[in-house]
Formats: sequence, structure tokens, C-alpha cells
Amino acid sequence: MMNRRAFFDVAAFAILAASITAEAQPARVYKLGYLGLAAGPASSTQAFRQGLREHGWVEGQNIVIEYRWTGGKTEGLPELVEDLVRSRPDVIVTAGNKLVSFAKKAAPSVPIVMVHSLDPVGSGLVASLARPGGHVTGLTWDSGLEIGGKRLELLKTVAPEIARVINLWDPGDPGLARYWPGVRHAAEALSLVAESVEVRSPEDLRKALEIIKPQRGAALFIWAGQLLNAHSKMICDFALRYHLPTLSPANEYVSKDGCLIGYAPNSDDVYRRAATYVDKILRGAKPADLPIEQPTKFELVINMKTAKALGLTMPQSLLLRADQVIE
Repeated sequence: MMNRRAFFDVAAFAILAASITAEAQPARVYKLGYLGLAAGPASSTQAFRQGLREHGWVEGQNIVIEYRWTGGKTEGLPELVEDLVRSRPDVIVTAGNKLVSFAKKAAPSVPIVMVHSLDPVGSGLVASLARPGGHVTGLTWDSGLEIGGKRLELLKTVAPEIARVINLWDPGDPGLARYWPGVRHAAEALSLVAESVEVRSPEDLRKALEIIKPQRGAALFIWAGQLLNAHSKMICDFALRYHLPTLSPANEYVSKDGCLIGYAPNSDDVYRRAATYVDKILRGAKPADLPIEQPTKFELVINMKTAKALGLTMPQSLLLRADQVIE
């Protein structure tokens, strides 16, 4: 029989051998597919990567990211998504209902983390906020359909003389149509006439702006979506040229493109939170069981340069509420 010391020597050798073998085996490197709205990395991309690092995921070590960029274009999106899917990612991260819809169709078995989606239940992306079901989860860009009315109240406070608000939106973007009744009702309560202007293509947008151009006493309510995101600078420049106060769905429109006012979540924070979903999925969680996260904090951003150009006097109470004032 093996004596006691010999037994422990053999056991110790076995543990050491197992340890050496484990160290010799490379850890799995996961592949993440990242479909971005811009032409290249932005501050939100850096925030997302920082979020990954906070959870122990470092590019080139235990994770590889396959980037694809829409470049702000609206054409060729299905092909771009399919190209990303061919890289065989373990998880796909993308923003906006339209891109999420394309990814969901092109990769029915790949977990998808959506960033700032709009009404994901009503648009059919998930079954419910608490239990998404399927393979899509992530974050929304609003706290409910009433957000349109809240934004409209802010616009009226900033520009009290307006009589009409022109809602510029793309009906081809899933989920947006459900917001319109709430905005129309809120407009009536504020003694405003709400007009719906639908644009489905760059040509539609150019024609719509020509129609809007001569209108007086109006304000422009820009809705989120791939098409309008791609042309946000042009829209904001147009609005300033023809003295139209503008309300944007993303604060970047205000800080970078010159729109008047924005009321939205912080984009960098949302992308950083998206990394938390990626971490949970890579560690074994199922997207179907990860509740959709709604924003709890909206930031108010005001562009004072634009306000002065429009001849508007900003209420001091609103300036005190603002999270950022662009001078």
C-alpha cells in the first residue's frame, strides 16, 4: 500500500500538472459585433469600451470587436448587418430600432444588445420590458410614450410665441408611430397645432424642408431615427437659417449640430450600461431573462448661441435646470 507521504506527493504532483496544463491552454477569446451609427468611433464608443474594461473585458486579450459603421447612411443597411453576422460574433451590439430589426432577422440565434431603442415592445423587438423573451435585450431611449409630451412642454417654455410644431419623422423606423397620438394630445393642451411630416428618404427630407421653409410661428420637433440622425447637421442648419426653434431627440444635436434644445439621456452613459448586458451574456445569462432598462435621468441641454440667433430670451428658471448650456 502507498504510504501517507507518497500519497500526498502524488496528489501534489497531480495538482501541479493540472495547473500547468490549465495555464498552457489559452482562455477563450469572445467576438463581439458592434454596428455603429456614425462613420467611426465616437465618444459613445469609447464609453462602451470603458464599460467593457470595468467588467474585465479587454480588446486583444479576452475579447475581439468586429466594428461595422453605417457612416450615417440609410441605404445598404441589411447588407451591412449580414456582413457583420458572417464574422460569427458571440454577441451583437447596435443602436436604434431599424438596425436592431435587421440584426434580429439576420442573426436569429445570436444574442443582441440594443442601445437606445424606442418603444421596443410596441415595435415588436421584445415581448415585454421585464422578460424580453427571444434573443434581444438592452436599453430604451425613453421612459414611456409620454416623453414626447414632456419634450413639447419644454419647447413651448423656450419659445412661447410658437403656434405650430412640425414633427419631422420617418414612419419606416419601427416604434415611432406610437408616439404621435401623445404628442398631438400634448400640443392641443398647449394650444399648439401639431403637424406630422413624414420622410422616408433623403429626397423626401429635401422636399419636406422646402415646404416647411416659408412657415412662420412654427417650431421643429426632430424625431430619432437612422435617416434623421444621418442628416441632423443639415436639419439644424436649415432651422437656424429660417428661424425655427428646434427640439432634438439627442443632446448631441444641440452640442454639436446647433439645435436649440435637447432633452434626452446621456448617450455615453447608455453605451456604458450596454457593456453590462454584454458582460452578463458572455458569462452565461440569457437575453430572454435580462429586463430591458429604461432611463431614470434625462439631461436638459440648451444652446444659447442658437437662442440668441433666434432672438429668444431663455427663462432663468430653465437655465438653472439645464445640465449643460452651450455658450
